[in-house]
Amino acid sequence: MNARLLTAALLALPLAARALCTSDGVPQPSAVLERFISADCADCWRDPATPEPAAGTVAVDWVVPGRQGDDAPLSAVALDDAQQRLQALGRPVPAGSDAVFERRVGAPARLRLAQGETFNDYVGITMELRSPGRQAWDAWLLLVEDLPAGTEGSPVERLLVRNVFRPDWGARTGRAPKLLSELRAMQIHEGTRRDRLSLVGVLADPQGRIRAIRRTACTE
Repeated sequence: MNARLLTAALLALPLAARALCTSDGVPQPSAVLERFISADCADCWRDPATPEPAAGTVAVDWVVPGRQGDDAPLSAVALDDAQQRLQALGRPVPAGSDAVFERRVGAPARLRLAQGETFNDYVGITMELRSPGRQAWDAWLLLVEDLPAGTEGSPVERLLVRNVFRPDWGARTGRAPKLLSELRAMQIHEGTRRDRLSLVGVLADPQGRIRAIRRTACTE
């Protein structure tokens, strides 16, 4: 199956599974805690002082490529996107670990997420924003793996970022659209437990203020 046919097949999956794995009916977090760990720092993963999220906060974990490259102890789960996320947040790459806490402001934007079944090394996803207006939006869609506390010695549960998609939702002229929508396939990297996958979406306005934080949950 060529890439175009594979993507077309996967894009239909979230529609068929929308009652199973979506952000519909899931309590919307009011804040996000992003924890960054250098791939060089295995001890940071096991640090008992790792900050934990308060009620109403979702915590996500990024592993940043380290100076040791492929020889770094956490290199297998490091993402170049983690460096881009740090840059977007105005933070330097940590030698060890760092954490950024942000609250949602204003009325929440109408962001919806859905994920389909997995097929080979891909999962189909949809990301929709209703009534977006004409302004630019900075959206980050994170494919995360839920790792229970104790995984590889971690003292806390982690939502480890496994892949990232950033839609091009720039400013628009003319009549404002009623909906911005993305349907695509996201790759599942080697070693990921597919039954532990979910989505976290973070949406910011042109001033950098977070206007929506959404996550999916799967029900039978």
